[in-house]
Amino acid sequence: MLDSETKAVETPEDHAEELRLWLRLLTCTTLIEGEVRGRLRQRFDVTLPRFDLMAQLDKAPDGMTLSDVSKRMMVSNGNVTGLVERLVESGHLDRRTSETDRRVQVIRLTKLGRAEFRRMAAEHETWIADLFVDLTPKDVRELMRLLAKTKASAQKSAARRRP
Repeated sequence: MLDSETKAVETPEDHAEELRLWLRLLTCTTLIEGEVRGRLRQRFDVTLPRFDLMAQLDKAPDGMTLSDVSKRMMVSNGNVTGLVERLVESGHLDRRTSETDRRVQVIRLTKLGRAEFRRMAAEHETWIADLFVDLTPKDVRELMRLLAKTKASAQKSAARRRP
């Protein structure tokens, strides 16, 4: 079975360069994300969304509101709520009512949650390095520059589309 990028390369007359670029980005993202998901599941029995939620909270020792976590993870509050429930039940998260607004819940990693996340994060870092092992430091800098430019272009396009 061929991925979308390979199909586009085989019939380039059917695809603009921008479409081929989009397919290349999508293929790389899918490949890397699939590998990370598999390793997290195999090594720690953890999902990528759970890891991502813990990563956000590791950066905020005083905790975050569910709304702030949702924004950072670019998912709905409903998606975060289920993850939070399971992590509270397992002892990885603490949930409390905000001192300034009784309607708002603040979540943070427990000592157990922080220790387990940091153990996973250390391995995750080596996995990512391994996935990019064939890129030189110069390649990484150039790719970061081009991806920043790509992100800015996409943001400008999205802003033009909004009323």
